[in-house]
Amino acid sequence: MDTVLSILVLASAAMLGGAFLLWRKGGPKKQIVLMVILAAVMAANVAIWAIPGPGELGTAPQPEPAPASLDK
Repeated sequence: MDTVLSILVLASAAMLGGAFLLWRKGGPKKQIVLMVILAAVMAANVAIWAIPGPGELGTAPQPEPAPASLDK
């Protein structure tokens, strides 16, 4: 799943870069707007999948609990 999210982030960045280059070149405005919308939808999908829901643990490694001390 991490691979798919990584590819989506890269594709979103590439889509924004392509829209910027097309805008600088004077391309069709409709295509530029659609490329930006697609990049925003892909970024929103990544955010939805990456944010843990209630009761779920995130993807970051959780710290291990400290061992119980034997000195009491």
